Amino acid sequence: MPEGRPTDYNEDLTDKICAELAEGKSLNSITSSDAMPSIVSVYAWLRKYPEFLKKYERARGDQIDTFADELLDIADDSTNDYMDRKNKDGSEYEVLNGENIGRSRLRVDTRKWIAERMKPKKYGMNQNISLETKTGDSPEEIKKQLKKLEPQELVTLIEDIASGMV
Repeated sequence: MPEGRPTDYNEDLTDKICAELAEGKSLNSITSSDAMPSIVSVYAWLRKYPEFLKKYERARGDQIDTFADELLDIADDSTNDYMDRKNKDGSEYEVLNGENIGRSRLRVDTRKWIAERMKPKKYGMNQNISLETKTGDSPEEIKKQLKKLEPQELVTLIEDIASGMV
């Protein structure tokens, strides 16, 4: 009897799915392989096995961090931004490859959009950060509050102060 896609829950398979998600692959691309369960099976396993759901949610969080890491790589990669063309006389010249640049912009924008929505506290644009101080707080108390902020929260606070919002 020919073997088909795996349909029985298998921890090795779920670990592989989660690892590939964390690497930035989509669930759709992972489950397109005949060696992997169908996407319908994965969704059923997520509903049925709480331990898999927990690993899956962690992997999705890692996937968002992977997307954020890729942003700089994509933005800095100028490979194929220019292409060679030939004049009628055979001489060559370079032209801007707008299609490649547009695709890179789309890749960056898509990853930013996903990161901002899936992890808004870490990557969101409109973070409402406040430094709650009471009248008479000592500089040491304010420093303690500042140290509790995540780096991006601190950057946002500084930008808000600079723009006069705080």
